[in-house]
Amino acid sequence: MPAKRTTILVADDEPQLLRLITRNLQLEEYEVLAASDGQQALDAIEAHVPDLVLLDVMMPRMDGFTVAERVREFSAVPIIIVTARGQDQDKIRGLDVGADDYLTKPFSVDELLARVRAVLRRARLSANESAQGARTKMSSGDLTIDFAQHIVTMQGKEVTLTPIEYRLLSYLMQNAGRVVTHDLLLEHVWGAEYVGESHLLQVNMNRLRRKIEPDAAHPHYVLTKAGVGYIFPGQPVAQS
Repeated sequence: MPAKRTTILVADDEPQLLRLITRNLQLEEYEVLAASDGQQALDAIEAHVPDLVLLDVMMPRMDGFTVAERVREFSAVPIIIVTARGQDQDKIRGLDVGADDYLTKPFSVDELLARVRAVLRRARLSANESAQGARTKMSSGDLTIDFAQHIVTMQGKEVTLTPIEYRLLSYLMQNAGRVVTHDLLLEHVWGAEYVGESHLLQVNMNRLRRKIEPDAAHPHYVLTKAGVGYIFPGQPVAQS
């Protein structure tokens, strides 16, 4: 029985660009679903559960930001948000509503495929870490991470994290008491090709704090070392 092909949903209201992206992804042997507006994209994600979503910001019926927000209510599927050149606020907003990465128009086919491969690689790595992880939990105060089940809880209640947020917290807790530099976090969580893209790290760290900190403005679990990186200051207790 042949292996299931990786499925990518592409949502863009520009027919020519939609065809171009679809064709190039198909040449790489991805299964491609196409949507020309935000509502179509959301319906297709719910119906087909793709492995990756490539989501344009400006679309009729529902923009890409709204689609990403809706998707994050029920799925952690990786999302690449597509923005116009020079619209840095769109990139930040896209990451803030739950996108994993961004792509800036106009882009080359090589850049498109590189971003797709990088996001899919991170998703597979997170899944493998969960499947192969030792049955160990680490706790600090009210915060607990279960590495085997890929679950984070606060006061016994599960906290829904994206794969990137989970990997950030996991890496910091495993290195508790040590400052982890920006570049080391970027390389570990996103990949070596993302070193220097500090906005990716900052936006995702802010989002993580809003989910795990009692007061995100005065964090207790993830502290900033200005100009250097981040530190999980406590020493979590390991449990088998």
